[in-house]
Amino acid sequence: MKKRIVIKFSGKVFAMENIKTLKDYARFLVKISKTHQAIVIAGGGKIARHYINHARSSGVDESTLDELGIEVSRLNAKLLIYALKDKAYPHPPTTLKEAQQAVHSGLIVVAGGLHPGQSTNGTAALIAEKINAEQFINATDVDGIFDSDPNKNKKAKLFKQIDMKDLKKILIHEDSVAGGYDLMDIVALKIIERSKIKTRVIKSNIKNLEKAIKGQMTGTEILLSKK
Repeated sequence: MKKRIVIKFSGKVFAMENIKTLKDYARFLVKISKTHQAIVIAGGGKIARHYINHARSSGVDESTLDELGIEVSRLNAKLLIYALKDKAYPHPPTTLKEAQQAVHSGLIVVAGGLHPGQSTNGTAALIAEKINAEQFINATDVDGIFDSDPNKNKKAKLFKQIDMKDLKKILIHEDSVAGGYDLMDIVALKIIERSKIKTRVIKSNIKNLEKAIKGQMTGTEILLSKK
């Protein structure tokens, strides 16, 4: 049986300027599909933020704005599905149960968001839990988890490993940091912790993905208690 891995891609991967990169990711996912079944979660990125900000200015409520972001993430997911062709499950699952059923097809599964009020990181963690994934890889725009936002602080320290309780402290006390460079949110962390899901946060590129899948050191590993 193939090992199942959940990979969360930020919305930036699906931007117009990254068309070639997206096709490279598709080729990579097909290449590893002999030994690993990838379940990919697409973020919404700048396009989602554009629609959300536009709608918010018209007085739209927050749960509806979430639904708007989910729709954009699902469009991003479709771009990767099209690049994967017949190697991918034909459409993004829209519920947790459907995601589980899609995985049973044996194909590469690409999803967007699922529920309002839940980040795509939370969605990825839930799917990893539901399908008993071997690993959850959060592929972001930076090298891993830092003690402060590396986009704002050039002296920010990168953690090669970080204990779950320390990461929670960073998220609780540095909300702007979490939003700024796509750290795990508290909901995602609770799911990872309760189901002991092996999790790594990396900079999104094929070399780092390959290392993470092989269990080699790259980005930041989140350490879980043995209990």
